[in-house]
Amino acid sequence: MVGLLLGFAIAHSGLAALRPWGEEKIGARLYRVVFALVSLPLAVILIVYFFNHRYDGIQLWQLQGIPGIQSIVWILSAISFVFLYPATFNLLEIAAIQKPQVHLYETGIIRITRHPQMVGQVIWCIAHTLWIGTTFTLVTSIGLVLHHLFAVWHGDRRMLSRYGEAFELAKTRTSVIPFLAILQKRQTLKLEEFLRPSYLGVMGFIGLLWWAHPWLMETTGKVPW
Repeated sequence: MVGLLLGFAIAHSGLAALRPWGEEKIGARLYRVVFALVSLPLAVILIVYFFNHRYDGIQLWQLQGIPGIQSIVWILSAISFVFLYPATFNLLEIAAIQKPQVHLYETGIIRITRHPQMVGQVIWCIAHTLWIGTTFTLVTSIGLVLHHLFAVWHGDRRMLSRYGEAFELAKTRTSVIPFLAILQKRQTLKLEEFLRPSYLGVMGFIGLLWWAHPWLMETTGKVPW
């Protein structure tokens, strides 16, 4: 699992670092397609392998029978997806229908944290490690969190290279730690910015995932990995 995580991290972060060079050589749309063709299969392999081996190793704790734990895990998981898919992306750009671009956002969930995907991954890892309680899941969670902490530094570095002083100013108005900039009066939370169709789509995805979760576990279990 550590090897799979390392391979994904190198491919994903490496291609992100090479984006300016790649877009210059083959164009933004084609580079986005290449990025997806490399990253998505690796992500699917990671997810299936995790599903099929999540109870491997030593059982460190067993909390699944405690009343309320399942609800806590599902609530944390739902919150994690709000951060993981923060609706600051243009779906048409993700699909390369429109020309993919790098945006300097300071609205919506970016007011809460400048790196929502990192925060979402940490919350997801806490929820699933709490529920499963095995050494395999703990190692997986540590690997995922370390990759996303690296991505915080890596992402800021790339944004600084692209936007320079404008990004430095954005950093002064945002924070990595959730709500810190708001508590320090450097930022103001505007709830109306969350009233967007894309956030509704995230809520729908969470509901679909909850409904399809048993089927997903059964289907991935048939993969002989």
